[in-house]
Amino acid sequence: MILADELEVDWPKVEIQQAETRTDLYRHLGTGGSTSVRTTYMDLRRAGATAREMLISAAAQKWGVDRERCSAKNGTVIDNDTKRSFTYGEVAATAAKLPMPAEDDVRLKDPKDFTIIGRSIPRVEIPSKTDGTAEFGLDAKVPDMLYAVVARCPTFGGKVKSFDATAAKAVLGVKDVFQIEAIEPDAHSAGGIAVVADSTWSALQGRRALKIEWDRGPHANETSASLAAEFEQRAKSSGTVVRNDGDVDKLPADSTRIEAVYELPFLAHATMEPMNITVAPGADRWESWAATQSPDWVQRSIAKIAGLPPQRVIVHTLLSGGGFGRRYMADFPVEAAQIAKITGKPIKLVWTREDDMTHDFYRPAAYHHMTAALDSQGKPIAWRHHLLSTSINAYWNPKAPPHKSEMDGASAVPYNIPNLRVEHSNAPTGVPVAWWRSVADAMNAFAVESFIDELAVAAKADPVQFRLQLLDPPRMLKDPNADPDDDERLSTERLKKVLQTVAEKSGWGKPLPKGWARGVACHRSFGSYVAQVAEVSTKSDGSPKVERVFSAIDCGVVINPNGAEAQSEGAMAYGLSAALYGAITIKDGAVEQTNFDGYQVLRMSDMPEVEVYLVPSGDDPGGLGEPGVPPIAPAVANAMFALNGKRLRKLPFVS
Repeated sequence: MILADELEVDWPKVEIQQAETRTDLYRHLGTGGSTSVRTTYMDLRRAGATAREMLISAAAQKWGVDRERCSAKNGTVIDNDTKRSFTYGEVAATAAKLPMPAEDDVRLKDPKDFTIIGRSIPRVEIPSKTDGTAEFGLDAKVPDMLYAVVARCPTFGGKVKSFDATAAKAVLGVKDVFQIEAIEPDAHSAGGIAVVADSTWSALQGRRALKIEWDRGPHANETSASLAAEFEQRAKSSGTVVRNDGDVDKLPADSTRIEAVYELPFLAHATMEPMNITVAPGADRWESWAATQSPDWVQRSIAKIAGLPPQRVIVHTLLSGGGFGRRYMADFPVEAAQIAKITGKPIKLVWTREDDMTHDFYRPAAYHHMTAALDSQGKPIAWRHHLLSTSINAYWNPKAPPHKSEMDGASAVPYNIPNLRVEHSNAPTGVPVAWWRSVADAMNAFAVESFIDELAVAAKADPVQFRLQLLDPPRMLKDPNADPDDDERLSTERLKKVLQTVAEKSGWGKPLPKGWARGVACHRSFGSYVAQVAEVSTKSDGSPKVERVFSAIDCGVVINPNGAEAQSEGAMAYGLSAALYGAITIKDGAVEQTNFDGYQVLRMSDMPEVEVYLVPSGDDPGGLGEPGVPPIAPAVANAMFALNGKRLRKLPFVS
């Protein structure tokens, strides 16, 4: 849509094709961190505008007229004096031979002249998803393909001690059984015993017949309880100071002290389509069909196993039944490549739901020790946040400071509090962790926005007004945890605007049905600003029932309003699912939950009514896939306190 608008083409005639995985053409094909639009917006505009200008110049050259008397519209170049025209196709070959104009010489459209950007246009893949012709990862089929599953050690860090494949090889359809090694650098694959068969069913039956003795490794004694005890112990000491404004230790004697602890468990990504990939080996060229968020990572991972340069691995990117960060990983591509290399056959590797749930890369567990002080007028004068977590950096990049991956949404507290300290402590764990939709922001927003609500109650202030006052005066804040060359800033004015909008749209302060209450939270992440109001009641067992959610979003320039609203609704639902039900627990170094019976997700009957309001700002586009996640847990927790006076400081809310 962005490129098409600047290019001046007729949108119904546009066809979308998945880009090839060619790092010589595309710097990066990954989709994560809500970066797709916000990092390509200007590049796509310039690309479209450059092509448009070259096509106009080519037409003017063919007519022998001044280029300034020509314009473009709906895929044609028009001579404005004579009204004659060329289609783009008629001048494309001539345009391709012209020198590319310098970036500064290319005129971008005035936003008021956009004809595609800002319109609600249906997604192009809706018909194929509706009629079943859309191709997802599990749909891939190639000639002579075999199917594979892997038996992995239940305990993280464990490995095969010995195995007997006699019974497995006797299963009808099983072709081979062999061991594959764990690949630690870059992929963190678990290794295990691969079973290859002529169908998924035969492979699964063969795996069930395996006799394996496991070396359960160094983490066999880890439990959720032992990690909780580790958090509590480390919270007694200071952590690495990430932000230190003023002096939180020197406070007036008459100040009111408030203290709270917030706890969050590990979380699984729980995609609807479990991990899978198809890999076809060849003498000097491999191919892969992958439902992936990072085709270039898949490409280089397979290439490393195959012993080929990355450009000799062709990755066909297919639709995926959910990603949320899990499909950014390279563990399952590495496993499939190992199996394909040994068998010399095309392999479709399939993970079951149980594989997926017990061998994920989980959202880190976290523990937040919060303390604050109010002066005699109820104004916050001190804030201390000690965040303890199982750091992503500690797992993926041990040479980097552990706190650098954990502080988003905690170190850049937007509220105007003169004495403020934020620190981090890493807690060691054998549980693999990685990026989960909204990463650290969802963890930290729960603590920050719940605690600021506690301060409002202690100050006997309205929670919305309390926040609004602390967002003044308008400031542009740099996150102290950000890299020195990072020029992103948090605008307290934009955060204030979405908070005011959601308060107005939700009827904040107006009466609700009996047995209902409201809670609010606001947060900035991935370049976008979101405020949410949750209206809740209680079920017969006392657990929360979220009745309605109002969401106000400033994501800068909105490309497709319908898509923006859908992303916001989906993100809220994903965050609500985690807030109400999500918890991965550890026993004897292994995950206890194996399927949706133990890891409950939001059902249709749980889904509240949702109203999304896009707040225009004209700023550069922010992300939208993730910013709707962080505010929902604290908004619900704050609403439950307003309803029954009980603080929900531990996720999930429903045990």
